[in-house]
Amino acid sequence: MLSEPAVSGHSGCPHGFQPAVPNRAAGGGDAAAIRIDGFGAAREVLRSGDVRQAGFNAELLERFVGRAHAPVLYQEGEPHQKQRGATARFFAPRVVATRYRELIERTSRELLDRFRADGRARLDDLSLELAVAVAADIVGLTNSSRSAMAVRLNRFFATSAGSAGWLGNVGNVVLGQIRMLGFYLADVRPAIRARRNAPREDVISHLISEGYSNREILTECVTYGAAGMATTREFIVMAALRLFEGDDLRARFLAANEQDRMSILEECLRLAPVISVLKRRTERDIAVETAAGPLVIPAQSLVEIDIDAANRDSAAAGACPHELDPDRARSAKVPASLMSFGDGPHRCPGASVALHEAAIFLDQLLRIEGIRLERQPTVTMNPISTGYELRNAVIAMD
Repeated sequence: MLSEPAVSGHSGCPHGFQPAVPNRAAGGGDAAAIRIDGFGAAREVLRSGDVRQAGFNAELLERFVGRAHAPVLYQEGEPHQKQRGATARFFAPRVVATRYRELIERTSRELLDRFRADGRARLDDLSLELAVAVAADIVGLTNSSRSAMAVRLNRFFATSAGSAGWLGNVGNVVLGQIRMLGFYLADVRPAIRARRNAPREDVISHLISEGYSNREILTECVTYGAAGMATTREFIVMAALRLFEGDDLRARFLAANEQDRMSILEECLRLAPVISVLKRRTERDIAVETAAGPLVIPAQSLVEIDIDAANRDSAAAGACPHELDPDRARSAKVPASLMSFGDGPHRCPGASVALHEAAIFLDQLLRIEGIRLERQPTVTMNPISTGYELRNAVIAMD
């Protein structure tokens, strides 16, 4: 099962449900890091102008590439604000709901028509193909086979989570570079060539206009691939499993309008954020308020923000924070998914894209007569993203 009972710890609250993924908050972190688990303190750190990105191998990349040529995920300050501002038009909720809606609906229908014909499919394969189709259109990776690109990216992401030990790490680096070259030659370079001749309204065309080199555009495409495709894939699978195992929740989801469906999905994501830890490095001493009182974090400290715990902070989530409750009362200034898409300058720009994809795809999926979950997924953790990976969940039709 995806979930198992867990006592919420609040008097009068029913038993909540804790996703059955590895205990991400308890282990795997840096022993020297300062851990933040309250929502308020987490928001202060993430919104501070005195911290820089430290997750997703940011400090390793900075050592070899430098900040000047870093992808947007790793930029800070004015360069980051400028780049985010310039690309915001591709991710705005209004744009997603109009420009990309038809693509999401059409791609969902194509994938589910194939599922109906076959009678069985892997849920993670379907969700990856959908995420690739939408992200590729936004980024501009539309001059190669979509299904082949999904296979290439899937192999590339699998390499990132590979074997332990120095020999395994070296092998993963070499294999990763080979697969990145394949992604560049088959998908990125054709897109760049097409847009140099005829610019379009997408990220690659924007990067070309800003004078980015082919290598820098490739790095951005890999970044958008990891952020926009891999995490959306896990989100859709996780939400689907929740809806399969909860008859009442599924019935409510199917009876709801799209905005209410998104609220249900955000509540599911609050309890099972794909990325469990966000890391920052402080540039100067910063002071934050915690449940235990004021805390001064020294300059150059590594800070690990426990997203699982912050999302269950009753000060932000409201009463019974371990319970799945789409109707929960919370502050209007707090998003329904709390920290699941991050916060501050690096908050995920594709949040609206992911929510629309999940709402539309799952609505179509769950309306298929006789659909059932045939096999639960295997659950692993990606050490680079600190995110869960749900593989081999099989759906079938009676």
